[in-house]
Amino acid sequence: MENYFQMHMEKQQIDAISNLGLAHIGDGVYEILCRAYLCAKGGQTVKRLHKESVELVKAPTQAKLVEKILPVLTEEEAAYYRRGKNAHSHAAPKSATPQEYAKATGLETLFGALYLAGRTDRLNELFGLMVE
Repeated sequence: MENYFQMHMEKQQIDAISNLGLAHIGDGVYEILCRAYLCAKGGQTVKRLHKESVELVKAPTQAKLVEKILPVLTEEEAAYYRRGKNAHSHAAPKSATPQEYAKATGLETLFGALYLAGRTDRLNELFGLMVE
């Protein structure tokens, strides 16, 4: 049985997934990291946790936070980020500029690729740099 919690796909398999497919899984990975981060901080009501989670997952926030990690990305990681950033998505939220949405999609694509590769330590490292 496949362990979908701990993925270990080969690069070739990951590269066969569309840019927006990687962003789709990366969106969920990013959200769970945000929720875990907020819960680990402790001392918050559910209402406050929800409000802060929503703030962290918004495209403008993601676009701002991704700037912190761009200088430390490996060549391969930067390539995944660019794949997502350059993906042609036809639906951008009203709360974000097209540039912010592209950066957020790039971040989600990167996080999706890292998750599918089983590189959770690197995901944690990058996420930690973003929320420092």
